Amino acid sequence: MTHHALTPARLLPWSSPEGRPCYLLTDGSGRLSRAADTAESIQLDMAGDLLAHLCDMLDDEHVTAVQLRYLLARMSEALTDVRRIAESRGARLLVYADVKARSGPGGGPSPEVGEVSAVLPSRTDG
Repeated sequence: MTHHALTPARLLPWSSPEGRPCYLLTDGSGRLSRAADTAESIQLDMAGDLLAHLCDMLDDEHVTAVQLRYLLARMSEALTDVRRIAESRGARLLVYADVKARSGPGGGPSPEVGEVSAVLPSRTDG
């Protein structure tokens, strides 16, 4: 595989054993990219399941504080995963928008570029 300068490193949906982010240089078609796509899908499904479970627990008057704390801990983990997925996908969208802008008619940006960049917030924290 040849890595092109316009293709950013993909933030993977898991961390290193030390808790640091993991990245992959890819064109999106390799085995590790497919594994990352599968992991993201599982993480998003789990987050959805936790939200459904939360709705059920909020309707139950007999839920204990311990049960709610446990659910909140799992939801915190899921939200961390979802944020990482959004960050990874957002970075890839920005690169796609940049490539589209460079190949727009007359050398100018394509109409889709403004729409994509308008919905993606900039990241200000490190």
